[in-house]
Amino acid sequence: MMIKTRRAFITGIKSFKLNSSEIKFLKKYKPWGIILFSRNIKDIPQTKKLTDHIKKIFRDNNYPILIDQEGGRVNRLNNIMSFNTFTSEYFGDLYKKDKFRFNIIYKMFVDQISHLLKLIGANINTLPVLDIRIKGSSNIIGDRSFSKEPKIVSEIGDLCIKYFHNNSIGTVIKHIPGHGEAKVDSHLFTPTVKKKLSKLITSDFSPFRNKKSFFAMTAHVIYDDIDKFNTATHSEKVIKLIRNKIGFKKILISDDLSMKSLKKDLKFNTIKTFSSGCNIALHCNGKINEMITVASNSPLVNSFIIQKTSEFYKILR
Repeated sequence: MMIKTRRAFITGIKSFKLNSSEIKFLKKYKPWGIILFSRNIKDIPQTKKLTDHIKKIFRDNNYPILIDQEGGRVNRLNNIMSFNTFTSEYFGDLYKKDKFRFNIIYKMFVDQISHLLKLIGANINTLPVLDIRIKGSSNIIGDRSFSKEPKIVSEIGDLCIKYFHNNSIGTVIKHIPGHGEAKVDSHLFTPTVKKKLSKLITSDFSPFRNKKSFFAMTAHVIYDDIDKFNTATHSEKVIKLIRNKIGFKKILISDDLSMKSLKKDLKFNTIKTFSSGCNIALHCNGKINEMITVASNSPLVNSFIIQKTSEFYKILR
């Protein structure tokens, strides 16, 4: 099935295999990609069977299958292997102390995850987290950040993207333009960042510059000095800043539209995601009624998405 027949959204699914309503849904609405969670992963053979089934529906061995596999707290491969001790903070500390040792261990970490992702049939990992660790902020980022120093976050981010690309795995930098200042968890509340734009540009936003990732995920965060009313996902002003000031020119994916940071209903939130300038809407919880709402309010992929997806496909082998 050609990329151009798909709709510009990514969906989660409910369990270890596709049920009949999900099969009908995928054939009817044709999402651009699917994201896997722990609820979808029992072991390697089961997950490979699931991803093979998805790829068969789309007649595309390169069909985008995403996963959140950061290590530490965000470890969707838990049923296969634990990466709990390998937090981003651990790697950031190691990078500062001993770059030589860091390079060996971090490359092994990326190679191992890449190997497992290939075994289960996934080809995009939603990392690196390029948010800065900021004292007094919500722990939702916390040890998922490499460092409080933007330069270190940026440098490890570059290595992360390079190593995954060398392993034929795409990456999604997140949460653009920067979630570090958020005082509350955007899964539950709407964070508002009060810091002035001039300061944000040199600190929180700076690790996202010049990144070679094919994809970036927007923050459900309000930046008061740019747009007092809309989160980055829903703000034309912030999306323009991401494109022009930060310089990210590839595919922008929203964070999960079922998160509580977005206050309106799901139909509104989906439509607004596209009108603000995001390219692809993400919906994760696997609830079929919500999936239909997102799907039916998502446009067909445009020429920009087709072109950038084709560029991503070239690293897959």
